Amino acid sequence: MEEIIIDPILKRGIESMGYKEWTPIQKEVIPLLKEGKDIIGQAKTGTGKTATFGLPILEKIDCECKKVQALIICPTRELAMQIVEELRMYARYMQGIRILPVYGGCDINQQIRNLKGVQIVVGTPGRLLDHIRRHTIKPKQLQMVVLDEADEMLDMGFREDIETILKSMNPEIQTCLFSATMPEEIIQIAKNYQNNPQFIKIESDTLTIDLIKQYYSIVSKEMKYNSLIQILNQNYFNKCILFCNTKKRVSLLVEQLLKDGYNVDGLHGDLNQKQRNLVMNKFRKGQIRMLVCTDIAARGIDVKEVQMVINYDIPDELEFYIHRIGRTGRAGKKGVSYTLCTKKEISKIHQIEKLCHIHMIEKKLFDKEEYRKYQQRQLFEQILKVTQEENLQSYISPVYRFCKSNSISPEQFMAASVKLLLERNRYEKSNSGNKKI
Repeated sequence: MEEIIIDPILKRGIESMGYKEWTPIQKEVIPLLKEGKDIIGQAKTGTGKTATFGLPILEKIDCECKKVQALIICPTRELAMQIVEELRMYARYMQGIRILPVYGGCDINQQIRNLKGVQIVVGTPGRLLDHIRRHTIKPKQLQMVVLDEADEMLDMGFREDIETILKSMNPEIQTCLFSATMPEEIIQIAKNYQNNPQFIKIESDTLTIDLIKQYYSIVSKEMKYNSLIQILNQNYFNKCILFCNTKKRVSLLVEQLLKDGYNVDGLHGDLNQKQRNLVMNKFRKGQIRMLVCTDIAARGIDVKEVQMVINYDIPDELEFYIHRIGRTGRAGKKGVSYTLCTKKEISKIHQIEKLCHIHMIEKKLFDKEEYRKYQQRQLFEQILKVTQEENLQSYISPVYRFCKSNSISPEQFMAASVKLLLERNRYEKSNSGNKKI
């Protein structure tokens, strides 16, 4: 990591996290921020944005001054906590640095008490505005402000709050704005509140999506869940995110996966903040290996070491595809994505390829008959294992008595038992009847 000059204490923190090289946006933006320039950065999730603005902020902070000096505004509580966690890792060898997340759904009075001695605040627009109005955060004292995922904040209706916050600051404050897209609203905010900003765009062909192997599989509706199980069983992963288009589908899929013994939980709009925090903490710590969520619920989620993303449903908005799979293949690491589609949906796959300038590889999965044979093989293997490891003597006599009293052969009894076991398995692990997962 020699291209950018970083304070040795910060560099020590970076290297302790295992980072070995700078991402494209870090190479472009960090030197400019260190020079005090205003920045507009267009980059997708997973390109290393937190370090891009976080390291220059940490270098500028006066640790002896126990006042808020930098503000980072982001769309969700989850992202705020993630940014704070990452900044604390970078600053682990710094003395006297305090970083605090602030967001709604928590006791504001407790937050006010926690703000004492804090130099960097990361928060959502509404709660930050509350603090500014209460004078617990004094915008005139700030040296730098960052807007992360600005387009998502506007989509969520935060434009008025953001503009009110920016208006309260000194006109000469250094500002940094990051957005995956550049709608007119973003451009207007930049014109109104930035001073001669430098525009940096990271093109899609330089994004970490290049490190993601992208597959799709054509499946029937009745085989969709079984196809998912095949993918899960064929791939090694520590963390996996599954996307559904509706919160109902999320709940049903989580229910069925838990029933089948998978370590999984869900994230959707019906969860309160405490529940969301609990789920995300378990996922980050590896207490659950799979997270099932909707696109809205996933906004602002930034979790490292996600090896696989599965689109159980093709996204309603095809542009969301890139945002979904960008959850894996981060920080120079490889990832894999799978998309399940029916024959009628294959045109959407081609639309995604054209829209995103990518090539997806078709992954053949078992059809209905192949899956039946696969289940049969699995059952026979289980039976063989039991015969080798268990004493079955006590079961033999009752079987022979049953066969004799009902005038059937032991072969017929065994065949019927296998048939019943396979049918029960198919019933339990298919599409769960009327649930339509």
